[in-house]
Amino acid sequence: MRLINRKPSRATALMLGLLPFVALIIVYTIASQARLAENPSDRLLPSLQSMASAMEKMAFEPDRRNGEFLLWKDTFASLGRIGAGLGISTILALVIGLTMGTLPYGKAALAPFVAAFSLIPPITILPILFIILGLGEAAKIGLIVVGTAPVMIRCLAKEALDIPREMIIKAETLGASSWQIATRVIVPGVLPMAVMALRLGLIPAWIFLVSAEAIASTEGLGYRIFLVRRYMAMDIILPYVAWITLLAFMMDYLLRVLSRVAFRWKHLEGGGL
Repeated sequence: MRLINRKPSRATALMLGLLPFVALIIVYTIASQARLAENPSDRLLPSLQSMASAMEKMAFEPDRRNGEFLLWKDTFASLGRIGAGLGISTILALVIGLTMGTLPYGKAALAPFVAAFSLIPPITILPILFIILGLGEAAKIGLIVVGTAPVMIRCLAKEALDIPREMIIKAETLGASSWQIATRVIVPGVLPMAVMALRLGLIPAWIFLVSAEAIASTEGLGYRIFLVRRYMAMDIILPYVAWITLLAFMMDYLLRVLSRVAFRWKHLEGGGL
């Protein structure tokens, strides 16, 4: 049998998936031990033990100044911002995307603006958001919306346009109004793509969140990373980066499970990821 036709078992796939992570840990451990052997005070590649100790303090020892557990405080602050930002982006994507994908007049009026707006680097808008919205939560959430909503809108608009015309004609033949066609034919057809668009927006959302927290914030995962940067505290920075990665992975996994449960028919057709 050709190699291209061979599929690994579930156990083999799991082992193969873990192999790069194990290799990365081994390489890092070797490099860290080599640097620390030359200079025990080296901070660039801290040992795994020192990173675990630092994260244990951040997670389970209250801060001396305010008595809060900093890791969880930062985590809840960042998750709240990213949840609000992606929630607003999803609502905008459903409303504007469906308008563009359903109504020809809506597409003519909104498509050029959305296409042009999506080309603006979102990070360049951050100073404007800070001036207009201040340095509070609104600006950080706004940056996530600006960075994720245009792409999500275009994804849902395209998905709505790709719905087979025959389905719409059948609904019209049965006497369905424009509202009924939109809510009973088009909306169910684009909801799986809404979840996919939300998954695709996770990574840019985290990027913009960390950028905003690094510039103006008093809590959050991005804020903490850039705060301890001045002390070269790699034993905190590296675990925080790993923690952000794990959170993003878990959010993506939960959305994938939601898609499989809610839109089982889509996955049976082979259209799910």
